[in-house]
Amino acid sequence: MSTTMKRRTFLAGAGLAATAGTVAAPAIAQSAPEIRWRLTSSFPKSLDTIFGTAQTFAKYMAEATDNKFQIQVFGPGEIVGGLQALDAVENGSVECAHTPVYYYIGREPALGLGTGLPFSLNARQQQAWWHFAGGKEIINGILARYGVTSLVCGNSGAQMGGFFRKEINTVDDLKGLKFRIGGLGGMVLAKLGVVPQQLAPGDVYPALERGTLDAAEFVGPYDDEKLGFLKVAKYYYAPGWWEGGAMLHLVVNQKKWDELPKNYQAIMAQASEAANNWMLGKYDAVNGAALRRMVGAGAELRTFSQPIMEASLKAANELYAELSAKSPDFKKGYDSMVAYRNDVLPWWQLNEYAFDTFMIRTRGRT
Repeated sequence: MSTTMKRRTFLAGAGLAATAGTVAAPAIAQSAPEIRWRLTSSFPKSLDTIFGTAQTFAKYMAEATDNKFQIQVFGPGEIVGGLQALDAVENGSVECAHTPVYYYIGREPALGLGTGLPFSLNARQQQAWWHFAGGKEIINGILARYGVTSLVCGNSGAQMGGFFRKEINTVDDLKGLKFRIGGLGGMVLAKLGVVPQQLAPGDVYPALERGTLDAAEFVGPYDDEKLGFLKVAKYYYAPGWWEGGAMLHLVVNQKKWDELPKNYQAIMAQASEAANNWMLGKYDAVNGAALRRMVGAGAELRTFSQPIMEASLKAANELYAELSAKSPDFKKGYDSMVAYRNDVLPWWQLNEYAFDTFMIRTRGRT
């Protein structure tokens, strides 16, 4: 090749490189735009774990994007009430919300399965059902009708049964009981004569203090201590069979989600999973000490009697049959969850349960 031809070849290559450079630079810039979103939480700011999960998620998003994706977190009442979080995302008042989707069973009862079905799955099983047994597709298929999608963003683990102003010994003691409880658990207990009340967390204490509530459940010892329920109701019951592993979600406006670059969508999915793990780990770390403090302050621990548990299970099964007959979505979700539960429990009994019960029996010996 002559010197002239080599020079022409080099210049041509340089021109291509320059052209590629001018194309690539804007593409890179466009993949990391500066974005500002607002998030409304359904939980009081005073609850540093459950409200803090949204803050932790926002922190992870900022860190992973070199502060290009900023999410401002608002408490209930600052933009909308705690029970209106989904509505705010749907109508575009905010881009996203941190909330349990069972708050919205009035729209579709199958949404209750997204948070957790009474007498069903624990936290790890709920996570597995969501990701590997059809849960995500079922719940997000329903949410799509409202123009939103969701990502897993928190789990409380098994919850407590709540604080009661009087002892509950028999099924008859439930009749007429005004009980703050949300979701499908309230619908189950209504069959046994309970009067369920779905109140936002910040409204529970004054209602319990005034006597317009006889009992209230929220999450577990750490949050219940902060909310001060012990001051007005001393009987603390377990277990919260209606929430064996209550899953929370980051609910996102679908149009806003679709507008995000793919790498931002991937970062958000991972940040929500990391916040999910943070929340469950934090509750496991703090609930035990909070329970000991409350017992020291006068809380009287009780467990629901076997007749109450059996009657509640019977009522739950009756409710699920009724909802399955009325709602194809509920039937699809319920059948999916039951199939997964039946598949996983024999393994859980053989190994996880056997290990846990042995360690509980022998604590203090190791």
